[in-house]
Amino acid sequence: MADQWTAKLETYLDGEFSANEMRDLDAHVRSCPDCAADVLSRLQLKRAIHSAGKRYSPNAEFRERIRKSIAAKPERSLARLWLGASAALALLFIAMFVAISARQQQLQRQQTFSELADLHVATLASANPVDVISTDRHTVKPWFQGKLPFTFNLPELQNSEFTLVGGRVAYLGQAPGAELIYQIRKHQISVFIFQGRAVGRDLGSNSQLQKELSFNLETWSQEGLRYFVVGDASSADIAALAGMLKKAP
Repeated sequence: MADQWTAKLETYLDGEFSANEMRDLDAHVRSCPDCAADVLSRLQLKRAIHSAGKRYSPNAEFRERIRKSIAAKPERSLARLWLGASAALALLFIAMFVAISARQQQLQRQQTFSELADLHVATLASANPVDVISTDRHTVKPWFQGKLPFTFNLPELQNSEFTLVGGRVAYLGQAPGAELIYQIRKHQISVFIFQGRAVGRDLGSNSQLQKELSFNLETWSQEGLRYFVVGDASSADIAALAGMLKKAP
């Protein structure tokens, strides 16, 4: 029976019983020392909690500061929200466009350099690598007249290690151009010359060359023409031949 009364003490202290139940519990507490001690202990705990709660009661200044910090911010208008979302979406599309364009340019450069490497390999593997055989630039250059829609200059090779082997007409896509074969020691180098507008690709500069190829390569634009120097010779030899072509009279 004591447990039955003990279970009701918390509700009794909160005054949540009916008047008849409260009278019965009052009578029981007065006659039961254990329940009376339990009620006293519970009352003391409630008073301690109540006092502690009032001990740190915030002042008016603190309440006002808290009220301002949690006050509802004025909602943005629907038009401003749409404007912000549209601007973010536009920036996202611009970033995606730039990334896709950069990737396409990179793929175009890789494709161009791979095609040139294939042409160079095909020339090396051919039983007849050139259509005009001569070490004289004054013989090789005129041979291309009427075969190409442009003309070009070739360097004088005296006092250099390079030897002109000859030339042939090559195609990069649908664009016709000249392929000149030079030899240095035991290495052969292909020099491709095309019209710049015929190549029609953003190939960048030497600093952007693709190094995945098994050949060294140097490329540049000059007087409307696009030059490519490709070969398994050292990068120093490739650069030296490129320098001579750039200065050709």
